Amino acid sequence: MSQLDLFVDPLPPPDPALVALARRLPSHVRFGTSSWTFEGWRGLVYRRRYGTRERFVRESLREYAGHPLFRTVGVDRSYYAPLSAAEWASYRAQLPEGFVACSKVWSELTTRVFADHPKHGERAGAVNRRFLDVDLLRDHVVDPLLEGLGPHAGPLIVEVPPSPRPTDPRAFADALARFLGAAPDHVHYAFELREASLLTARYLDVLRAHPHASHLLNFHTRMPPLREQLARGVEVGPRCVVRLMIPPGRRYAELAEAFAPYDRLRAPQPGMRA
Repeated sequence: MSQLDLFVDPLPPPDPALVALARRLPSHVRFGTSSWTFEGWRGLVYRRRYGTRERFVRESLREYAGHPLFRTVGVDRSYYAPLSAAEWASYRAQLPEGFVACSKVWSELTTRVFADHPKHGERAGAVNRRFLDVDLLRDHVVDPLLEGLGPHAGPLIVEVPPSPRPTDPRAFADALARFLGAAPDHVHYAFELREASLLTARYLDVLRAHPHASHLLNFHTRMPPLREQLARGVEVGPRCVVRLMIPPGRRYAELAEAFAPYDRLRAPQPGMRA
């Protein structure tokens, strides 16, 4: 125990009602959220006092992972920049046995064409030459993840953002086939599309040919409803990742502002749940 630990409340025992509910869940089903650092969850997920925002961000994963109903979590920050093995190890130190984390692959690898936005500078609107670069994936994503997070490493989420240029679905599927043929196959890749036109029979055939890959079912404003994705031929295999995000016709920025501080349920989606 460090001196700082003296100023932080110990983890409280779990709610017996939630423990009983968790025991009713099938062992192969894992519930979790995309990221976990929402202070509005105090009283719902978090009961420990952290003192500062910085300490909450740094240490709250331990309490999150101790919640009876959460057995996975999504690490979003790895989408914006790759994490080092040491950063992954800091998460590993907070996780109990059997808990796994899904993590996003660095956007430098998953962006086909950069958006026409000032943040991309001279690359705005340009084709990304490092799209699905296997060497970059191994050196900056897979190796640090496995070294640092070890047995807690779950599927890698390959979020492919919409392209400002028309995307040839066949060319995309072919690029995916080349990538999966060369990428490390001891991790699982869950591909999250943000363009409905890419969800083709050829794309699904490529995934079926590679057991270490699957389609990620996403409830997202740019994609067909979950039932339609399944109707198009998406198969639910032993490693199926589902992300429930933005209802049709809504935008992230709009909802993020309207729903803050995320301290209660708003706008339930019964169709999605069904």
